[in-house]
Amino acid sequence: MSELSNSNHSATTLEPTDALATISRAARDGASDAREMANRVWENTSLFVSRFVYTTSYTLSYGVVFPATLIARSIPVDNAAVRGLVEGAHAATLKAQEVRGGDPLTSAAL
Repeated sequence: MSELSNSNHSATTLEPTDALATISRAARDGASDAREMANRVWENTSLFVSRFVYTTSYTLSYGVVFPATLIARSIPVDNAAVRGLVEGAHAATLKAQEVRGGDPLTSAAL
């Protein structure tokens, strides 16, 4: 029985050069596997982030633009409130141009 166990043990024993080659191969394979996994993780993370940014931007823009358009379209065009808003926006634009140092009369056409 001891001969059998000794023969099995001696068959699995590696020479120092074989052991070094095995260790170096394992290190190369491990580095290669790690690089491949990192690339996969990066691609999946990149895809997730881009989808998240797109969905968030779409939701926010839809959530802002749709109600604003709905409210703007529901206000009658020819009344005092609309004229006041338009004239106030125009006056604010002129004042902003004046503060920035531009000539409000020449840039009023903007």
